[in-house]
Amino acid sequence: MNQKEREIYLIDRLLSERHQKIDRNTYSFELYRALVNVREPWPMDDEYLEIEDEYLQQVLKEKGIVSIEDEKRIVLWQGDITRLKVDAIINAANEQMLGCFVPGHYCIDNAIHTFAGIRLRLKCNELMTKQGYLEPAGQVKVTPAYNLPSRYVFHTVGPIVSSALTERHEKLLKMCYQNCLKKADEMRLESIAFCCISTGVFRFPHKKAAKIAMDTVKQYLPASQLKQVIFNVFKDEDKEIYEKLLKEGEDELATISK
Repeated sequence: MNQKEREIYLIDRLLSERHQKIDRNTYSFELYRALVNVREPWPMDDEYLEIEDEYLQQVLKEKGIVSIEDEKRIVLWQGDITRLKVDAIINAANEQMLGCFVPGHYCIDNAIHTFAGIRLRLKCNELMTKQGYLEPAGQVKVTPAYNLPSRYVFHTVGPIVSSALTERHEKLLKMCYQNCLKKADEMRLESIAFCCISTGVFRFPHKKAAKIAMDTVKQYLPASQLKQVIFNVFKDEDKEIYEKLLKEGEDELATISK
């Protein structure tokens, strides 16, 4: 199969589950993504999964895999986290832990589940069914990354700021970073990439969230085996905030990097 044939096969299968038919001339990656986004965690046969893997690996190849060449222990990188080749990337998940069900939504949860493939939602559903209750904020669940270039995805639920920011919000956000770092050490990983947890629809103030993230990582790293922590940002606003924090802590970072 070539890439277009794979796309047609996958969309046909996804539409057939919904008892729908659409003109094949309208088939596109955006349609495939939307159908995957709304799909419940139902089992799927090996043929579909094999073809989806081939399809998404080609999509990844076209997007381009990014390896961080910087030797510093704390690195800032702006871009699409689903392109990063690291041991683990962090997914800012919701309490259901099944990914974003909004078709084509541009949150990180949606992107990670889209480019990993449907096996990620199936795995998350398996973990949550076994757990039997919604995921508390500040904890971490680990899954394979499937078709992403990272080895694992760490799923963590950040605090939701409904009105005023409280000490409880700050404590929970710190726990997200601490528990992900601890899990990475338990698994003897060397690199981990954090997104900006809770700063999207969860409405945690960007500057405060970045300060908590940076301080937590700096405090943790001296006793850790981790070789590199990457702060992944997507928006220019966040890039400017982290650049300022990195510049302010240059002396401290020099000690951490030794």
